[in-house]
Amino acid sequence: MYMLTQTFNISLPNDLVKKADLVAKKEYRNRSELIKEALRTYLFNKLSWEELFVYGKRMGKKMGISSEQDIFEKLNNYRDGR
Repeated sequence: MYMLTQTFNISLPNDLVKKADLVAKKEYRNRSELIKEALRTYLFNKLSWEELFVYGKRMGKKMGISSEQDIFEKLNNYRDGR
């Protein structure tokens, strides 16, 4: 099975291209492979954080937390054993 791909152009500052090329050369890759991995990593991290925030908001709502002050009060109450 083959993977469908799409080619597109992007413009980057020269210094960023030079740095990317140095890393690619050290890792025996080409520019395209390096950018693909960077984008995959970025998207994974971005989506993971978004999922975490959604979960946090849902749990906060269940716990009656609507502000940072509520969080600090709950933490202090927990620490004080209340």
